[in-house]
Amino acid sequence: MQALIAILIGALILAALAYSIGRLITPLESRWPPLARLWGRRAALEEAERWCVGLRTHDRIGAAAYQQRMSGLARGQRTLPRGGRDG
Repeated sequence: MQALIAILIGALILAALAYSIGRLITPLESRWPPLARLWGRRAALEEAERWCVGLRTHDRIGAAAYQQRMSGLARGQRTLPRGGRDG
């Protein structure tokens, strides 16, 4: 009975190993790990926030447009609406 359990555990480990290797070498698998994608997105949002602060500091956008853009960034939207001083 113990030998059967050991064989099953070994087979599961080998299957997991084969699956992992297969995912690594397939061309459809993304090369970016999930945390790196998350950090890249967070960095992009922070850069967009700095850009909006710079626009507001240099009086290139109005208060309403600044508030709208920052609200979008807080919701995770990197694409910001284009607009002049008021919008």
